[in-house]
Amino acid sequence: ELLRRAKRRWVLSTIELTEEDKGPFPKMATKLFNDKEIDYRLKYFISGQGVSKDPKGVFSIDDETGVVYVHKPIDREKNPAFHIEFDVVDRATNTIVDKTLAFDVAVQDINDNPPKFDKPVIDVNVKETTKEGDLPISLSATDIDDPATQNSKYTMKILSQEPALPKIDIKLVENTNLRQLTFKGCFNSDQEKKYKVLVEVKDMGSPSLSSTATVNINIVDGNNHAPVFTSKEYKAEVMELAVNQEILRLKVEDKDLPNTPASRAKFKIVEGNDDGHYKIETDPKTNEGVLTVLKAKNYEKTTVENLRIEVENEEPLFVCASGTPGGGKEVQAPQSVSVFVSVLDVNDPPQFKKKINNVHQMEESEPGIVLFTPEVTDEEGDSIRYELAQDPANWVKINEKTGAITTVHKMDRESPYVNNSIYTILIRAIDSGKPPGSSTGTVYVHLGDINDNLPVLVDPSVVLCGNKENSVVVKANDADAHPFSKPFSFSLQDPELQSRWKFDPDTGESATLHSLNTLAYGNYTVPLAVKDQQGKGEKYDLNVVVCDCGEGSVCRRLASRSSMLGLGGLLALIAAFLMLLLLLLFCLFCECGEEKNRIPITLYDEGCQTLIKYNEEGGGSVYKAQPPVLMTPTNSFVFKEDTKNPPIAGAKMSAAPVSQGYDTWGSQGNGMRLSAVEERHLEVLQYNPTEYAFEGKGSTCQSLDQLSFSNYGDNLDFLQDLGPKFNTLGAMCSKAVPVKLKDRP
Repeated sequence: ELLRRAKRRWVLSTIELTEEDKGPFPKMATKLFNDKEIDYRLKYFISGQGVSKDPKGVFSIDDETGVVYVHKPIDREKNPAFHIEFDVVDRATNTIVDKTLAFDVAVQDINDNPPKFDKPVIDVNVKETTKEGDLPISLSATDIDDPATQNSKYTMKILSQEPALPKIDIKLVENTNLRQLTFKGCFNSDQEKKYKVLVEVKDMGSPSLSSTATVNINIVDGNNHAPVFTSKEYKAEVMELAVNQEILRLKVEDKDLPNTPASRAKFKIVEGNDDGHYKIETDPKTNEGVLTVLKAKNYEKTTVENLRIEVENEEPLFVCASGTPGGGKEVQAPQSVSVFVSVLDVNDPPQFKKKINNVHQMEESEPGIVLFTPEVTDEEGDSIRYELAQDPANWVKINEKTGAITTVHKMDRESPYVNNSIYTILIRAIDSGKPPGSSTGTVYVHLGDINDNLPVLVDPSVVLCGNKENSVVVKANDADAHPFSKPFSFSLQDPELQSRWKFDPDTGESATLHSLNTLAYGNYTVPLAVKDQQGKGEKYDLNVVVCDCGEGSVCRRLASRSSMLGLGGLLALIAAFLMLLLLLLFCLFCECGEEKNRIPITLYDEGCQTLIKYNEEGGGSVYKAQPPVLMTPTNSFVFKEDTKNPPIAGAKMSAAPVSQGYDTWGSQGNGMRLSAVEERHLEVLQYNPTEYAFEGKGSTCQSLDQLSFSNYGDNLDFLQDLGPKFNTLGAMCSKAVPVKLKDRP
């Protein structure tokens, strides 16, 4: 069998789609044909944009004839083209019998969009001093029609402007699609402050479409008015020798907007100020020129000066040529004015040849030395007198006619009035003019040092921490300067102490004192000597406190005794309070009951408090009670709660009274014999007999008349040996027992 190969192909009529077609719909767009129809019964399918993809519902196909329909208008600006695919299948087997046909369908553009300005309203500020030509205003527009057609091409023009002058036009900016406004002439904010320009943009389509934009131009005031002096010339006066003094204010007028660079004035002295005696500045509040004299003028050399002053604005002046449409800039010289300054004569003060003078003098020199004599001149030839303006220590006097400074006291370099070995004296020279003129001069007296001060201990009492170290630093100071001061030499004065103490090192601004033995806590006095470089020195007693230290060199205090109330004590206290309250209620109940049920309450008189009752009317008892005294050996020392260390000479310790501030008498007099107890504690207070007229029942207290000491007489030696039964009492008496003494009436 002979085989033949045939070419399969699609047949498609031209598809033409016009933007915004009005119909009627559905409208035939094209017709498909495939030569497979000879062998198969075909069925046509369409897919893609406008069918199965957005925007859906635009196209459809007759599956038997292959006719393609359009169902609605198409907006090219939204869908400029459609990508469509066509397929054919065998109706019997429902299989594709040929390749898919795919192509893009373009939508033909129509001029349905006008060009629009990117900014339909433009507000801009333009200075009135802008030179004619380009304005700082650019315009641009956009047309969304097909850029390949005339529908998207446009032109711009000025439709109108208010006011009409100066003439505003528009031009195309080279190599861009921008337009820029231009003008010819000058703006004047005094005449017109606002301009309104209407600009039109129109495309080239058929029919052409257009839109407009409004440009609002605000004219900003510029410097088109020069400042003008209010006077043709000015006169001023200045006192001779005046400095930094305002002498004149120059006023100007300016028609430009106030408080702007166009109206703010700038002044300049252009003539007559070669020596820089004057300056001129602008007062920011009044816009005036303030003329000030900077350097003193001498009347004997100058009486009148002529200054030339110019004024202009901060912003350059712009003047538009009037009457011509192409106005420009006229150059004008700044306005100037003459100022005549008269120098008024005043009394010139005396002048010191040297304002500052230095003299040298040894300290402690005998009074009567002439330290300095000034050289002073006066241009007017007036007579001059002198006085001291500053002499804080009153060490000198001054000759009123010659100004010679003479010492009247010895001058001490270490005085608080001397700073860095310099004593400062101010002298004043006064002439005889009217009014008198004066000036001052300074004399620095450099005082040489002598060895007139001894080294002293910086701290005469030091702390040696016995629990940390066995040495302490001893520092000294000397008010004299080198070589009459440090380094110092330290030495012990008592040879016996050299076995207990040692200086190492023993020279310098300070020395270290070492303890050669372990010391008990207490106070020690170490005699020592301190000498300067010249061997001149002094002896001192250094107090060394040996103690237990905490942080640093600070002695710890002994912990004070304190009492705390525990829970049991607190409960007992509450219980006692409740029982007392119950007892009071019971007594109140008894008082309120019947008379027969009352419980008699006996009030005790003062007699119950009497320890000894005397049946004698001739004065006090012959017996003298002695307070209990704690005996302590004289060669021992008892530390108590607040025992203070008394001064200790050398390494010896002795007993001394302690706790002087206690209200307990038992700790006073420790280490004293019975005979050494203060007499005031053994005296019996005397009092006059008093008669008591007591009426009523007798006292319930037992009478003490039966007690008698007649068997012992005045001998109380038995109290010294009371036997073992009183040992406990004796032990209690060794503690501090409070004793309160009251004066009897």
